[in-house]
Amino acid sequence: MTSHNTQNLKFPSPYFSHFYTGEYLWFGLKQTIVENNIVETYRFLCGTYFVSINRNFFCQVVGYTKEFWNSPLFKLWIGPVPFLILYHAETIETVLSNPVHMDKAYAYKFLHPWLGTGLLTSTGDKWRHRRKMLTPTFHFSILTEFLEVMNEQAEVLIEKLEKQAGKGPLNCFNHITLCALDIICETAMGKKIYAQSNHDSEYVRSVYRMSDIITRRQRMPWYWPDFVYNYFGEGREHNRSLKILHSFTESVSVYVISSDSESDQGMRKRRAFLDMLLKTADEDGKKLTHKDIQEEVDTFMFEGHDTTAAAMNWAIHLLGSHPEVQKKAQQELFEVFGESERPINTEDLKKLRYLECVIKESLRLFPSVPFFARTICEDTQISGYKIPKGANVIVITYALHRDPRFFPDPEEFRPERFLPENCVGRHPYAFIPFSAGLRNCIGQRFAIMEEKVVLAFILRYFNIVACQKREELRPLGELVLRPEQGIWITLERRKH
Repeated sequence: MTSHNTQNLKFPSPYFSHFYTGEYLWFGLKQTIVENNIVETYRFLCGTYFVSINRNFFCQVVGYTKEFWNSPLFKLWIGPVPFLILYHAETIETVLSNPVHMDKAYAYKFLHPWLGTGLLTSTGDKWRHRRKMLTPTFHFSILTEFLEVMNEQAEVLIEKLEKQAGKGPLNCFNHITLCALDIICETAMGKKIYAQSNHDSEYVRSVYRMSDIITRRQRMPWYWPDFVYNYFGEGREHNRSLKILHSFTESVSVYVISSDSESDQGMRKRRAFLDMLLKTADEDGKKLTHKDIQEEVDTFMFEGHDTTAAAMNWAIHLLGSHPEVQKKAQQELFEVFGESERPINTEDLKKLRYLECVIKESLRLFPSVPFFARTICEDTQISGYKIPKGANVIVITYALHRDPRFFPDPEEFRPERFLPENCVGRHPYAFIPFSAGLRNCIGQRFAIMEEKVVLAFILRYFNIVACQKREELRPLGELVLRPEQGIWITLERRKH
């Protein structure tokens, strides 16, 4: 496609065209209508089976971005809804930098039963008001108070990994994820759940289960109507998990609200995100309601553990696959800590520049959120195409981060890409693991801090050797990008 004259995109309705062994297949037998006969870059997502939609969807979309790489965009159907697919920095900037297009796409409505309309899912004035209220609670000076929790839970993780070191391959994925869950629970709610020692707890199981349930519903249009969904076992299981999750966060919230800032022993208790929410007020002095607070605590729990855990796991695989990078990171740690086993402080974090490059390069190759969606809130133009109000847009972060214009040899793991001198002149929307624009991730500093602490602890105590090749990982693009078979490594205790 070479023309960049203004074209009009129309969004016709698709229809079912085949029924096969009890499974729906979505076939685009009806040609997409685009004026001036420009149709070659607009395709239907077709032949997606009910039983495989969770596992194949992401790979199919990434495949389309490769096929149409030289086009600014393309359109596909996901069930009855058309989506515009963006994967270039220039087209993505058009949407994310425009304060008009702030609303999340239709698929986010399936998060509402769990998260309500908190910061992730709210729209319009409510989102602007809530973001303004919450931004001060994520100031770096406040986040540093969470370092103690991060250090403690990282030490628990090291104790668990010590028992596995030198004993052959282990799947570290769950170990890292449970550590992240312990950190987020204590920093969000001031509540220890001991997930690393009691990973079979009802709350922990429900967190994992709910994420899987929501992902499946988003990909299965026949489950979108509530009256259909609630009729089937999947909907009933969703409601059971939801009750457990809400009961837990509500009980903790009630406890914190009813208690003062002193523990039973008269000692000052650690400040948690929940404590700050209780004190947060707008310019008129109006505080958040109990419902508002629960929405934000649930949102923080949802956004703050799976994404960070996935990022750390991918980084561990990449470090284990590139011993020269691992040695450079360990040398930096030695320069900061020497032989000491002391906890990490804020000054240490500032000095761990190469480790931060490792984290960013890991997020480039394996962004925790591999795609996200927005709604176009007024007619707009993207690369010369007129996009109608109400259109749904999916930003494919995974494909964006592999643009060779900004990242030569994009499949290569090169942390040096993120040294300050190598970032000069790079498009500001070429690397957006935490989204970008006004609606970027409010917790990205928290995430980077946690990843630095946990990875630094692991690298100070162990040498990592990856047991899988990159092509064996098979990333699953769900709510969070996960490896299909986990992250398998061997650990060798380091000699100090």
